[in-house]
Amino acid sequence: MSEALLTTGAGVVAPAPGGRLFWRRLRAQRAVTAAAAVFVLLVLVALAAPLLTALEGQDPNAFHPTLVDSASGGVPIGPFGGISGEHWLGVEPQTGRDLFARIVYGARVSLGVAFVATLIQVALGVALGLFAALGGRWADQIVSRVTDVAAALPMLVITLGLLAVAPASIPRPVLITLIIAGLGWFGTSKIVRAGALSLKTLDHVSAARLSGWGTWAIARRELLPALAAPVITYAVLLVPTNVVAEAALSFLGVGIKPPTPSWGQMLTDANTWYQAAPTYLLLPAGLLFITVLSLTVIGEGVRTALDPRAASRLRVGTRKGLKSRKPLRQSPRKSLKEKAS
Repeated sequence: MSEALLTTGAGVVAPAPGGRLFWRRLRAQRAVTAAAAVFVLLVLVALAAPLLTALEGQDPNAFHPTLVDSASGGVPIGPFGGISGEHWLGVEPQTGRDLFARIVYGARVSLGVAFVATLIQVALGVALGLFAALGGRWADQIVSRVTDVAAALPMLVITLGLLAVAPASIPRPVLITLIIAGLGWFGTSKIVRAGALSLKTLDHVSAARLSGWGTWAIARRELLPALAAPVITYAVLLVPTNVVAEAALSFLGVGIKPPTPSWGQMLTDANTWYQAAPTYLLLPAGLLFITVLSLTVIGEGVRTALDPRAASRLRVGTRKGLKSRKPLRQSPRKSLKEKAS
């Protein structure tokens, strides 16, 4: 999502609607309601992973060599990857570990990394954006140049290098969270800086400055409430990006290490089993797709609910937008000339 869509055409941040109006606009979008229900279900499953695995009676790291056929290279015994009453989604090839247990525990890792990284990115971006906008000319120049450099860096290459040299004593989920957060704050910083620069020229901010308020008191009381709408919208859109980033790192073999499960790591292991055990590949890939799609739909819905003008801008040129436009009235002189001719 482009950061330009989070501000109005004049460069001034659109005011956020009231809480009731926001929720009414959000509930009016059926796709957002369905996506939110799916995502809440995924979060509940991730939080209840120990309870669900205890109900199934399986452990995510327990090996079951008797459930795979060693003669065929470790293919699960039974239909659909070994699905049974004891193993609800089957077992992994070669190891025989329960697939349902590893998927629900992998959801905790993938979603947890994405959420915590997003919180850190937003905190860093808001702090640096306000510092650039309110800290004076030199602060603005320094933060702007650092932001431009961070945005131009090849993130994947730097991430691979940092993960390669990082000490093994740091837990891998914590390390990946910090790296994703440390390399992805610049988008929020740009939004906050642009919004704060336009807001601080308004009359109520000038009045607060003349009343003797300090810089950070103005930022806390006048700027941050007005910047909440674009920051929240961008934060919601950051979550699926971070989910994909964690899955990509695990898929490349430098992310979450076994025996800790994650969806990206499961996709890496399933890369050679897509013909013999297709469910081992389709389940984590399908859940990853559903998670990213639901979060993207929610982010679009939040953006539209906070700024309805964005929805009208997106409809320009479409069939729905053309139907909603009122026909132009003809001038009386022109209509009389047409009748006379």
